[in-house]
Amino acid sequence: MLPVFAVLAAAVLFGTTGTSQALGPDGTTPLGVGAVRLLIGGSALAVIGFALARRHRRTTAATLPPLTARALVLMALTGICLAAYQPLFFLGTARGGVAVGTVIALGSAPVMAGLIEWAITRRLPRLTWLAATALATIGVALLAFAGGGSGSADPLGVLGSLGAGAAFAVFANAQRRLMSTGWDPFTVAGAMGAGSAVSALFMLPFASFGWLTEPRGIAVALWLGIATIAVAYTLFTWGLQRLTAATAATLTLAEPITATLLGLVVLGEHLGAASVIGIAVLTVGLVVLAWGSRRRDPEPFPLEG
Repeated sequence: MLPVFAVLAAAVLFGTTGTSQALGPDGTTPLGVGAVRLLIGGSALAVIGFALARRHRRTTAATLPPLTARALVLMALTGICLAAYQPLFFLGTARGGVAVGTVIALGSAPVMAGLIEWAITRRLPRLTWLAATALATIGVALLAFAGGGSGSADPLGVLGSLGAGAAFAVFANAQRRLMSTGWDPFTVAGAMGAGSAVSALFMLPFASFGWLTEPRGIAVALWLGIATIAVAYTLFTWGLQRLTAATAATLTLAEPITATLLGLVVLGEHLGAASVIGIAVLTVGLVVLAWGSRRRDPEPFPLEG
């Protein structure tokens, strides 16, 4: 059960992202916040990941698999997708609100992750994954369409959140493919951090950073980089080693629960009856998934571990 708790802890940290941006100073933009988050967090994740990977190899006498072209492509893909996730996610939360943007992004991720993994393996998901994902999807739909009391969602914000969900699903599957061929989770995390930090350099000419001149802006940047990327993705990647991409993506639906509660308590967002029901249904889905994750399918790419 430790992998489940690691992914859930990562999800809670992920859930603070939208609120952190909302508490930042005026002048923040999705691209600017995303680029700074990646430069700080991606670099820190690379340092932590590679350091833990070296320690793991010393204690276990394990050796790295050959660095093939396929492995390089998958590593690059994780970094690029993590970089793409940032402005898309912040666009969704800026246009649709923290709760709605988060639940659409993370609510779409498990469905997309499951479909991608099914396309690769041609294996149908287990009933526990289907049941948990169905409950989670219903909960996400209730939260999204309730709109946090603000009405219907902004179309551009919805597209941004869906794009973030797709980016999340792709890099989760890419990580799973790497680890299934012998790459340890910390090397994978370090490669993703390094790739995302390099990708962020291409965002810099198009972003504004005046908000970083304020102490509150610096605090937001450090929290988003260190806590929600370096620490959170280290936990997430370690947990993913023992779970499937679809299962891990479904577990991260704890993020919209956290984001919604923070929006209610910290940002003063309004929650209607449908939103409360949505949180409850999401929680039931997570319990079902945690129960199902006690079993481990011996096949290489199960959809429910």
